[in-house]
Amino acid sequence: MKALVFGAGMMGRAIAYDLARTENVGEVVLGDISLKAAREAARWTGRENVSAVKVDAGRRESVRGLLRKGFDVAVGAVSYRFNEALAGEAIRACTSFCDLGGNNDVVERELALDGKARAAGVTVVPDCGLAPGMVQPVAARALKLVGGEADELRIRVGGLPVHPRPPLNYKLVFSPDGLINEYDEPAVALRGGRRVTLEPLTETEEIDFPPPFGRLEAFVTSGGASTLPWTMAGNVRELDYKTIRYPGHCAAMKAILWLGLGGTRPVGSGATKVVPRELLSELLRRKLTDDDRDVVLVRVTALKDGKGQMFQLVDYGEPQKGISAMMKTTAFPASAVAWMLAAGRIEKKGALPQELCIPPADFIAQLEHRGIWLSRSSISGPGQ
Repeated sequence: MKALVFGAGMMGRAIAYDLARTENVGEVVLGDISLKAAREAARWTGRENVSAVKVDAGRRESVRGLLRKGFDVAVGAVSYRFNEALAGEAIRACTSFCDLGGNNDVVERELALDGKARAAGVTVVPDCGLAPGMVQPVAARALKLVGGEADELRIRVGGLPVHPRPPLNYKLVFSPDGLINEYDEPAVALRGGRRVTLEPLTETEEIDFPPPFGRLEAFVTSGGASTLPWTMAGNVRELDYKTIRYPGHCAAMKAILWLGLGGTRPVGSGATKVVPRELLSELLRRKLTDDDRDVVLVRVTALKDGKGQMFQLVDYGEPQKGISAMMKTTAFPASAVAWMLAAGRIEKKGALPQELCIPPADFIAQLEHRGIWLSRSSISGPGQ
Protein backbone atom coordinates (compact mmCIF):
# COMPACT_ATOMS: atom_id res chain seq x y z
CA MET A 1 0.00 0.00 0.00
CA LYS A 2 1.41 3.38 -1.02
CA ALA A 3 0.07 6.67 0.39
CA LEU A 4 0.70 10.34 -0.39
CA VAL A 5 0.17 13.16 2.13
CA PHE A 6 0.00 16.77 0.95
CA GLY A 7 1.26 19.12 3.66
CA ALA A 8 4.00 18.63 6.25
CA GLY A 9 2.53 20.76 9.04
CA MET A 10 1.35 19.43 12.39
CA MET A 11 -1.57 17.49 10.95
CA GLY A 12 0.23 16.26 7.84
CA ARG A 13 3.16 14.84 9.76
CA ALA A 14 0.82 13.14 12.25
CA ILE A 15 -1.15 11.59 9.37
CA ALA A 16 2.08 10.35 7.79
CA TYR A 17 3.28 8.94 11.12
CA ASP A 18 0.06 7.06 11.74
CA LEU A 19 -0.20 5.72 8.20
CA ALA A 20 3.42 4.56 8.21
CA ARG A 21 2.92 2.42 11.31
CA THR A 22 -0.34 0.87 10.06
CA GLU A 23 -0.71 -2.65 8.72
CA ASN A 24 0.17 -3.23 5.05
CA VAL A 25 1.38 0.33 4.43
CA GLY A 26 4.67 -0.05 2.60
CA GLU A 27 5.44 3.56 1.71
CA VAL A 28 4.26 7.03 2.72
CA VAL A 29 5.36 10.06 0.71
CA LEU A 30 5.11 13.38 2.54
CA GLY A 31 4.96 16.36 0.18
CA ASP A 32 5.25 20.06 0.95
CA ILE A 33 6.09 23.27 -0.89
CA SER A 34 9.16 23.37 1.36
CA LEU A 35 11.37 20.34 0.86
CA LYS A 36 13.19 21.26 4.08
CA ALA A 37 9.92 21.15 6.03
CA ALA A 38 8.94 17.85 4.40
CA ARG A 39 12.28 16.27 5.27
CA GLU A 40 12.12 17.51 8.85
CA ALA A 41 8.58 16.15 9.22
CA ALA A 42 9.58 12.80 7.70
CA ARG A 43 12.45 12.53 10.21
CA TRP A 44 10.08 13.47 13.02
CA THR A 45 7.89 10.44 12.27
CA GLY A 46 10.82 8.15 13.05
CA ARG A 47 9.60 5.75 10.36
CA GLU A 48 11.91 4.47 7.65
CA ASN A 49 9.04 4.05 5.19
CA VAL A 50 8.29 7.81 5.13
CA SER A 51 10.03 9.88 2.43
CA ALA A 52 9.87 13.58 1.59
CA VAL A 53 9.26 15.37 -1.71
CA LYS A 54 8.71 18.94 -2.84
CA VAL A 55 5.25 19.67 -4.25
CA ASP A 56 3.30 22.88 -4.70
CA ALA A 57 -0.36 22.16 -3.90
CA GLY A 58 -1.29 25.38 -5.68
CA ARG A 59 0.15 24.29 -9.04
CA ARG A 60 -1.74 21.57 -10.87
CA GLU A 61 1.28 20.49 -12.91
CA SER A 62 3.29 19.95 -9.71
CA VAL A 63 0.50 17.88 -8.13
CA ARG A 64 -0.15 15.99 -11.37
CA GLY A 65 3.50 15.05 -11.78
CA LEU A 66 3.67 13.61 -8.27
CA LEU A 67 0.41 11.67 -8.58
CA ARG A 68 1.72 10.01 -11.76
CA LYS A 69 4.11 8.03 -9.55
CA GLY A 70 1.18 5.87 -8.50
CA PHE A 71 -0.52 5.90 -5.11
CA ASP A 72 -3.34 3.89 -3.59
CA VAL A 73 -4.59 6.95 -1.71
CA ALA A 74 -3.78 10.63 -1.26
CA VAL A 75 -4.59 12.85 1.73
CA GLY A 76 -4.96 16.63 1.78
CA ALA A 77 -3.52 18.22 4.93
CA VAL A 78 -3.03 21.69 3.44
CA SER A 79 -5.29 24.75 3.41
CA TYR A 80 -8.85 23.94 2.41
CA ARG A 81 -8.55 26.26 -0.59
CA PHE A 82 -6.46 23.61 -2.36
CA ASN A 83 -8.78 20.66 -1.71
CA GLU A 84 -11.02 20.93 -4.76
CA ALA A 85 -8.06 20.98 -7.14
CA LEU A 86 -6.30 18.17 -5.27
CA ALA A 87 -9.44 16.04 -5.42
CA GLY A 88 -9.74 16.71 -9.15
CA GLU A 89 -6.14 15.72 -9.82
CA ALA A 90 -6.48 12.60 -7.68
CA ILE A 91 -9.51 11.55 -9.73
CA ARG A 92 -7.53 12.22 -12.92
CA ALA A 93 -4.80 9.90 -11.59
CA CYS A 94 -7.37 7.26 -10.52
CA THR A 95 -6.34 7.69 -6.89
CA SER A 96 -8.77 7.82 -3.98
CA PHE A 97 -8.56 10.98 -1.91
CA CYS A 98 -9.60 12.39 1.47
CA ASP A 99 -8.85 15.66 3.23
CA LEU A 100 -9.25 17.59 6.47
CA GLY A 101 -11.89 19.86 4.94
CA GLY A 102 -12.91 22.91 6.92
CA ASN A 103 -14.94 24.95 4.44
CA ASN A 104 -18.51 24.10 3.44
CA ASP A 105 -18.34 25.78 0.02
CA VAL A 106 -15.20 23.86 -0.94
CA VAL A 107 -16.71 20.60 0.30
CA GLU A 108 -19.80 21.24 -1.83
CA ARG A 109 -17.60 21.67 -4.92
CA GLU A 110 -15.71 18.48 -4.09
CA LEU A 111 -18.94 16.54 -3.75
CA ALA A 112 -19.95 17.87 -7.17
CA LEU A 113 -17.10 15.71 -8.56
CA ASP A 114 -19.13 12.60 -7.75
CA GLY A 115 -19.76 11.56 -11.36
CA LYS A 116 -16.11 11.96 -12.35
CA ALA A 117 -14.96 9.97 -9.32
CA ARG A 118 -17.39 7.14 -10.04
CA ALA A 119 -16.26 7.05 -13.69
CA ALA A 120 -12.65 6.79 -12.52
CA GLY A 121 -13.52 4.04 -10.03
CA VAL A 122 -12.25 6.00 -7.01
CA THR A 123 -13.67 7.54 -3.84
CA VAL A 124 -13.29 11.14 -2.65
CA VAL A 125 -14.18 11.86 0.99
CA PRO A 126 -13.83 15.45 2.27
CA ASP A 127 -14.03 16.72 5.87
CA CYS A 128 -12.14 13.88 7.57
CA GLY A 129 -10.65 15.58 10.63
CA LEU A 130 -12.31 15.86 14.04
CA ALA A 131 -15.36 18.09 13.58
CA PRO A 132 -16.10 18.12 10.77
CA GLY A 133 -14.73 14.62 10.49
CA MET A 134 -14.73 11.87 13.10
CA VAL A 135 -18.08 12.95 14.51
CA GLN A 136 -19.93 12.20 11.25
CA PRO A 137 -19.48 8.38 11.21
CA VAL A 138 -19.94 8.35 14.99
CA ALA A 139 -23.23 10.23 14.57
CA ALA A 140 -24.27 7.74 11.88
CA ARG A 141 -23.47 4.88 14.26
CA ALA A 142 -25.47 6.47 17.09
CA LEU A 143 -28.42 6.97 14.75
CA LYS A 144 -28.31 3.35 13.62
CA LEU A 145 -28.25 2.13 17.22
CA VAL A 146 -31.53 3.94 17.95
CA GLY A 147 -33.22 2.45 14.90
CA GLY A 148 -32.25 4.81 12.08
CA GLU A 149 -34.52 7.65 13.17
CA ALA A 150 -34.07 10.07 16.06
CA ASP A 151 -35.88 12.88 17.79
CA GLU A 152 -32.53 14.43 18.70
CA LEU A 153 -28.97 14.10 17.45
CA ARG A 154 -26.57 16.32 19.38
CA ILE A 155 -22.85 16.75 18.71
CA ARG A 156 -20.62 18.49 21.25
CA VAL A 157 -16.85 18.89 20.71
CA GLY A 158 -14.11 20.97 22.29
CA GLY A 159 -10.34 21.28 22.31
CA LEU A 160 -9.32 22.82 25.65
CA PRO A 161 -6.25 23.56 27.75
CA VAL A 162 -5.84 21.17 30.66
CA HIS A 163 -5.10 24.19 32.90
CA PRO A 164 -7.28 27.14 31.79
CA ARG A 165 -6.05 30.70 32.30
CA PRO A 166 -8.39 33.70 32.59
CA PRO A 167 -9.88 35.68 31.04
CA LEU A 168 -10.60 33.48 27.99
CA ASN A 169 -9.72 30.12 29.64
CA TYR A 170 -8.51 28.88 26.28
CA LYS A 171 -5.37 28.12 24.30
CA LEU A 172 -4.97 27.81 20.56
CA VAL A 173 -5.12 24.18 19.50
CA PHE A 174 -5.46 24.98 15.79
CA SER A 175 -5.31 27.99 13.46
CA PRO A 176 -6.68 31.26 14.92
CA ASP A 177 -8.14 32.03 11.49
CA GLY A 178 -10.15 28.82 11.65
CA LEU A 179 -11.23 29.61 15.21
CA ILE A 180 -12.52 33.06 14.24
CA ASN A 181 -14.33 31.56 11.26
CA GLU A 182 -16.15 29.10 13.56
CA TYR A 183 -17.14 31.91 15.92
CA ASP A 184 -18.21 34.40 13.24
CA GLU A 185 -19.92 32.42 10.46
CA PRO A 186 -23.50 31.05 10.53
CA ALA A 187 -24.20 27.40 11.39
CA VAL A 188 -26.69 24.98 9.85
CA ALA A 189 -28.91 22.74 12.01
CA LEU A 190 -32.17 20.81 11.90
CA ARG A 191 -35.14 22.14 13.83
CA GLY A 192 -38.39 20.23 13.54
CA GLY A 193 -36.86 18.31 10.65
CA ARG A 194 -36.15 21.48 8.66
CA ARG A 195 -32.77 22.99 7.91
CA VAL A 196 -32.26 26.32 9.63
CA THR A 197 -29.43 28.80 9.93
CA LEU A 198 -28.24 29.65 13.45
CA GLU A 199 -26.13 32.55 14.60
CA PRO A 200 -22.79 31.51 16.13
CA LEU A 201 -22.10 32.08 19.84
CA THR A 202 -25.78 31.52 20.69
CA GLU A 203 -27.89 28.89 22.50
CA THR A 204 -25.34 28.48 25.30
CA GLU A 205 -26.02 25.44 27.46
CA GLU A 206 -24.39 23.74 30.43
CA ILE A 207 -22.70 20.40 29.89
CA ASP A 208 -20.98 18.15 32.44
CA PHE A 209 -17.91 15.96 31.93
CA PRO A 210 -16.16 13.70 34.45
CA PRO A 211 -13.54 15.23 36.81
CA PRO A 212 -11.46 17.26 36.58
CA PHE A 213 -13.68 19.13 34.11
CA GLY A 214 -17.11 19.24 35.71
CA ARG A 215 -19.52 21.94 34.54
CA LEU A 216 -18.63 23.39 31.11
CA GLU A 217 -20.53 25.33 28.46
CA ALA A 218 -21.42 24.56 24.85
CA PHE A 219 -22.66 26.97 22.19
CA VAL A 220 -23.40 27.13 18.47
CA THR A 221 -20.43 27.43 16.11
CA SER A 222 -20.08 27.05 12.37
CA GLY A 223 -19.01 24.07 10.28
CA GLY A 224 -18.78 21.18 12.74
CA ALA A 225 -21.91 19.40 11.51
CA SER A 226 -20.63 19.45 7.91
CA THR A 227 -23.13 17.65 5.63
CA LEU A 228 -25.22 16.03 8.39
CA PRO A 229 -28.11 18.55 8.21
CA TRP A 230 -28.58 17.50 4.59
CA THR A 231 -27.89 13.77 4.72
CA MET A 232 -29.91 13.18 7.89
CA ALA A 233 -32.89 15.37 7.03
CA GLY A 234 -35.98 13.15 7.07
CA ASN A 235 -34.51 10.84 9.72
CA VAL A 236 -33.72 13.35 12.48
CA ARG A 237 -35.95 16.11 13.87
CA GLU A 238 -33.43 18.06 15.96
CA LEU A 239 -29.74 18.10 15.01
CA ASP A 240 -27.09 20.59 16.03
CA TYR A 241 -23.39 21.01 16.66
CA LYS A 242 -21.94 23.01 19.53
CA THR A 243 -18.41 23.78 20.70
CA ILE A 244 -17.40 22.99 24.30
CA ARG A 245 -15.48 25.57 26.34
CA TYR A 246 -14.84 26.51 29.96
CA PRO A 247 -17.64 28.70 31.38
CA GLY A 248 -17.59 32.35 30.35
CA HIS A 249 -15.65 31.92 27.13
CA CYS A 250 -18.65 32.39 24.86
CA ALA A 251 -19.67 35.71 26.45
CA ALA A 252 -16.10 37.03 26.22
CA MET A 253 -15.72 36.12 22.55
CA LYS A 254 -19.16 37.52 21.75
CA ALA A 255 -18.05 40.88 23.19
CA ILE A 256 -14.81 40.81 21.21
CA LEU A 257 -16.61 40.10 17.95
CA TRP A 258 -19.35 42.63 18.75
CA LEU A 259 -16.64 45.29 18.61
CA GLY A 260 -16.05 44.34 14.98
CA LEU A 261 -12.76 42.50 15.44
CA GLY A 262 -13.95 39.69 13.20
CA GLY A 263 -14.43 42.05 10.27
CA THR A 264 -12.58 41.61 6.99
CA ARG A 265 -12.75 45.21 5.71
CA PRO A 266 -9.82 47.52 6.57
CA VAL A 267 -10.58 50.14 9.21
CA GLY A 268 -8.51 52.86 10.83
CA SER A 269 -7.77 56.52 11.06
CA GLY A 270 -6.12 58.51 8.31
CA ALA A 271 -3.53 56.59 6.32
CA THR A 272 -3.23 53.83 8.92
CA LYS A 273 -5.64 50.99 8.26
CA VAL A 274 -5.77 47.39 9.43
CA VAL A 275 -8.01 44.41 8.74
CA PRO A 276 -9.66 43.68 12.13
CA ARG A 277 -9.75 39.90 11.63
CA GLU A 278 -6.05 39.80 10.79
CA LEU A 279 -5.26 41.85 13.89
CA LEU A 280 -7.44 39.65 16.10
CA SER A 281 -5.82 36.54 14.65
CA GLU A 282 -2.35 37.82 15.49
CA LEU A 283 -3.35 38.90 19.00
CA LEU A 284 -4.94 35.51 19.70
CA ARG A 285 -1.78 33.80 18.48
CA ARG A 286 0.34 35.89 20.83
CA LYS A 287 -1.89 35.62 23.90
CA LEU A 288 -3.23 32.07 23.58
CA THR A 289 -0.10 30.13 22.68
CA ASP A 290 1.58 28.34 25.58
CA ASP A 291 3.11 25.02 26.61
CA ASP A 292 0.09 23.70 28.48
CA ARG A 293 -1.25 20.31 27.40
CA ASP A 294 -4.57 20.17 25.63
CA VAL A 295 -7.50 17.79 25.87
CA VAL A 296 -10.24 16.98 23.38
CA LEU A 297 -13.77 16.31 24.61
CA VAL A 298 -16.42 14.73 22.38
CA ARG A 299 -20.02 13.77 23.08
CA VAL A 300 -22.46 12.49 20.45
CA THR A 301 -25.98 11.55 21.54
CA ALA A 302 -28.97 10.18 19.67
CA LEU A 303 -32.41 10.00 21.31
CA LYS A 304 -35.64 8.37 20.20
CA ASP A 305 -38.76 8.44 22.39
CA GLY A 306 -36.73 9.54 25.41
CA LYS A 307 -34.12 6.77 25.18
CA GLY A 308 -30.90 6.63 23.26
CA GLN A 309 -27.15 6.12 22.92
CA MET A 310 -24.21 8.33 23.84
CA PHE A 311 -20.63 8.17 22.59
CA GLN A 312 -18.06 10.08 24.64
CA LEU A 313 -14.33 10.74 24.35
CA VAL A 314 -11.73 12.37 26.60
CA ASP A 315 -8.34 12.33 24.88
CA TYR A 316 -5.01 13.85 25.97
CA GLY A 317 -3.00 13.00 22.85
CA GLU A 318 0.38 11.32 22.86
CA PRO A 319 2.65 13.86 24.62
CA GLN A 320 5.57 11.41 24.70
CA LYS A 321 5.63 11.61 20.90
CA GLY A 322 4.87 15.32 20.74
CA ILE A 323 1.34 14.71 19.45
CA SER A 324 -1.23 17.01 21.03
CA ALA A 325 -4.80 15.90 21.65
CA MET A 326 -6.02 18.03 18.73
CA MET A 327 -3.33 16.62 16.43
CA LYS A 328 -4.25 13.06 17.38
CA THR A 329 -8.02 13.42 17.13
CA THR A 330 -7.80 15.33 13.84
CA ALA A 331 -4.98 13.52 12.03
CA PHE A 332 -5.60 9.91 13.11
CA PRO A 333 -9.24 9.82 11.92
CA ALA A 334 -8.08 11.14 8.54
CA SER A 335 -5.38 8.48 8.49
CA ALA A 336 -8.00 5.85 9.31
CA VAL A 337 -10.18 6.97 6.39
CA ALA A 338 -7.16 6.97 4.06
CA TRP A 339 -6.19 3.46 5.12
CA MET A 340 -9.77 2.21 4.72
CA LEU A 341 -9.87 3.69 1.20
CA ALA A 342 -6.59 2.06 0.19
CA ALA A 343 -7.52 -1.26 1.80
CA GLY A 344 -10.89 -1.44 0.04
CA ARG A 345 -12.86 -1.14 3.30
CA ILE A 346 -14.88 1.71 1.75
CA GLU A 347 -16.62 0.10 -1.19
CA LYS A 348 -18.75 2.96 -2.54
CA LYS A 349 -17.26 4.98 -5.41
CA GLY A 350 -17.80 8.66 -6.06
CA ALA A 351 -17.42 11.87 -4.06
CA LEU A 352 -19.34 11.28 -0.85
CA PRO A 353 -19.75 12.53 2.73
CA GLN A 354 -18.35 10.20 5.36
CA GLU A 355 -21.76 9.31 6.78
CA LEU A 356 -22.85 7.95 3.37
CA CYS A 357 -19.83 5.81 2.54
CA ILE A 358 -17.85 4.83 5.64
CA PRO A 359 -18.97 1.74 7.61
CA PRO A 360 -19.36 3.36 11.06
CA ALA A 361 -18.59 0.31 13.20
CA ASP A 362 -15.45 -0.45 11.17
CA PHE A 363 -14.38 3.20 11.44
CA ILE A 364 -14.80 3.22 15.23
CA ALA A 365 -12.76 0.00 15.39
CA GLN A 366 -10.02 1.77 13.41
CA LEU A 367 -10.09 4.64 15.90
CA GLU A 368 -9.66 2.20 18.78
CA HIS A 369 -6.74 0.60 16.94
CA ARG A 370 -5.16 4.08 17.00
CA GLY A 371 -5.81 4.64 20.69
CA ILE A 372 -8.92 6.80 20.31
CA TRP A 373 -11.42 5.23 22.68
CA LEU A 374 -15.05 6.29 22.48
CA SER A 375 -17.13 5.01 25.40
CA ARG A 376 -20.74 4.07 24.62
CA SER A 377 -23.65 4.11 27.05
CA SER A 378 -27.42 4.01 27.09
CA ILE A 379 -29.12 7.25 28.10
CA SER A 380 -32.58 8.65 28.72
CA GLY A 381 -33.97 12.17 28.75
CA PRO A 382 -32.92 15.24 26.73
CA GLY A 383 -29.57 14.79 24.96
CA GLN A 384 -26.65 17.17 25.57
